Amino acid sequence: MPKDLCMQPDIFQLKEAKSTRSKNELVNFLKTQIQVENEIVDSLNSALVEVKNPPVKGVLKGISLDSVKHAEMYAAAAELLTGVSQALTQEHLDRQKALVEKHIRMEAELIKKIGKVLPSVENEKVKLLLKAILADEKRHHALLKMVLEILVRGETITEEDWWDLLWKNVPFHGAPGG
Repeated sequence: MPKDLCMQPDIFQLKEAKSTRSKNELVNFLKTQIQVENEIVDSLNSALVEVKNPPVKGVLKGISLDSVKHAEMYAAAAELLTGVSQALTQEHLDRQKALVEKHIRMEAELIKKIGKVLPSVENEKVKLLLKAILADEKRHHALLKMVLEILVRGETITEEDWWDLLWKNVPFHGAPGG
């Protein structure tokens, strides 16, 4: 065998090394984002003490709560990349499924109620807030349906399913306008 062929790295080792490096970079990114989200929460919460305008305060508090949620989702994503999934008992699976089904029904009812009231609202500021809430409720509803689908499949959950669940509906949430 020619000498230069023996010196070439194994293509599979290169791909694995690149994959590990990419995974480590992603985990580092996720951990950094957790810190950023926590900084947003701290900043907003300290500023909220002085905000007296209820709609502004409500929107800023909503953004703060979304940042708490984002930090949790980043942590969940990091755990998916670095941890080992725990199998659920049938009892635990059944309880989670019932909880998610209950909240799907609750979100559907909220969507229906807000959708019914919204056309009659004349105050543009109130309408803006209700539209933002309605958009959030619709995203929650879709996300819960995805969670239910994944729970129903139980042990056949793939890493791709969890990524879709965590990130598919994330980009446009929080305060009105994103």
